[in-house]
Amino acid sequence: MAEAPIPLQISTLPDSPGVYQYYDKDGKLLYVGKAKNLKKRVNSYFTKQHDNARTRILVRKIKDIKHIVVATETDALLLENNLIKKYQPKYNVLLKDDKSYPWICIKNERFPRVFPTRRMIKDGSQYFGPYTSMKTVYTLLDLIKGLYPLRTCKYDLAEDKIRNDKYKVCLEFHLGNCSGPCEGLYLEATYNENIQAIKEILKGNFKESLVQFKNQMKDLAADLHFEDAQRIKEKLNVLQNYQSKSTVVNPNINNVDVFSVISDESYGYVNFLQLSFGAIIRSHTLEIKKKLDESDVDLLQLSVIELRQRFNSQSKEIYVPIKITAEEGVKIHIPKLGDKKKILDLSIRNAKYFRMERFKQAKIVDPDRHENRIMAQMKKDLRLSEEPRHIECFDNSNIQGTNPVAACVVFKNGKPSKKDYRKFNIKTVVGPDDFASMEEVVYRRYKRLKEEEQPLPQLIIIDGGKGQLSSSLKALDDLELRGKIAIVGIAKRLEELFYPDDPIPLYLDKKSETLKIIQQLRNEAHRFGINFHRQKRSKEALNTALETIPGIGEKTVVELLRVFKSTKRVGAASFEELVKVVGANRAKKIIAYFQNLKAIK
Repeated sequence: MAEAPIPLQISTLPDSPGVYQYYDKDGKLLYVGKAKNLKKRVNSYFTKQHDNARTRILVRKIKDIKHIVVATETDALLLENNLIKKYQPKYNVLLKDDKSYPWICIKNERFPRVFPTRRMIKDGSQYFGPYTSMKTVYTLLDLIKGLYPLRTCKYDLAEDKIRNDKYKVCLEFHLGNCSGPCEGLYLEATYNENIQAIKEILKGNFKESLVQFKNQMKDLAADLHFEDAQRIKEKLNVLQNYQSKSTVVNPNINNVDVFSVISDESYGYVNFLQLSFGAIIRSHTLEIKKKLDESDVDLLQLSVIELRQRFNSQSKEIYVPIKITAEEGVKIHIPKLGDKKKILDLSIRNAKYFRMERFKQAKIVDPDRHENRIMAQMKKDLRLSEEPRHIECFDNSNIQGTNPVAACVVFKNGKPSKKDYRKFNIKTVVGPDDFASMEEVVYRRYKRLKEEEQPLPQLIIIDGGKGQLSSSLKALDDLELRGKIAIVGIAKRLEELFYPDDPIPLYLDKKSETLKIIQQLRNEAHRFGINFHRQKRSKEALNTALETIPGIGEKTVVELLRVFKSTKRVGAASFEELVKVVGANRAKKIIAYFQNLKAIK
């Protein structure tokens, strides 16, 4: 599919945080930017007057827009930093590596130290981050040091050196900040347990620490050490409110390709994230038109080879959601949890956004393709034998059995066909009987269509559960139409879809387009029926008050209500006031009518 015009691309951007990339007519990257709301930020480039000449030139050169969706604004900031360093676009400020974001290092040594750094050294140490400011790093380190006593010295705490009393405790020990592992006063196993708890905190998993310190706070309060308990409480608040790290960058995920796939009846979408030195450096989504109902495995297998060749990837490890065959020397991994699963989920999210944007663009520039896709999807989701190009939905409306009416709304090719809407007065049912009312209306509707040889719908939707569905089936049986028209009932509470002779309801994905169209049908039928019910109540109220007066017709009633606004005010009007509106003869009849009403009361 050719690249869409810029206004169309902007109109279908998501209202989500992410990074946008501007390209010129030759496909050269011009600019990388971050945004809290991608659509608003990108749109501002093309709607505002720019004082800066360089910005005006940039906007004129933009011929294509790509983007990567992330979870938070912080993620967008970090990803923007990585992409600018990697590609150094012409219109971006040059970022040098010596301005890298800070990390927290847990040193690979006996009794590990925990400290901030801007340099990552491959010596087996663990790094957490990056963080967007040193203030955040120091806040975390202060929290950790307040919770767990850690050493800060750079001594080599080998077992033999401690046994030979090579070191003496320092001031940090006497201040209570360190438990003295240099003199063997702190068991290595206990220290390592604390280090493991710190790692979990840095990963954002606070559960164990929260339980431990909540118990500690309660114990301190029980012993009347309220100041110490308050100190622990304050740190707990920090722990609970802090989101420790970005899912965009993880130093343990190094030099990896990530692929995900989603598909529908006609197209597949494969997203590719390329990670280098623990950072995302590229995101690209491939749209593939299906020819022979290819499976997701087929689409992914083909796309992995294509994308790795196109971008000259040398990664030896690939993350995918389903099993595929890899080229020789490449390891395939299917993440199930943890940071690797998060990065795969991010890829899936970007594929879904890309698909959504293509749908929105196709709806504007190629409505036939959009309709065909929707119809094919509904056929599959609802297990129909043919596409539901013509759908009719029924709903009953009454208040405590009064003025029972029903509505039938019609959708053709997924859109309302209002000229085909029909409304019904219930004729054979007495009282509030939804089941009998539904049977009557369905019977009348399709009896008439048969007699007039009008086309029947491919799908009937009944607003209600099993009871209303069963009643509708009776009507179809009487007309010998059962099996010739697909019919389902939708229950409002859980959006359950009921099928004839099937006790188990169908549940559609809450975000599926099929369910949204069914909900739109149901809501439209309800709206149409309620409006008709109101009209009937109003007319009935009118009839009982004014139109029952002998010699007073509908036009006179309308004129009276236009002037006096209500029946009550007509009854309270003087003879002279009525004469001005309807003349003396009708005024006498109205006065006599209301006087007679008062006498009866």
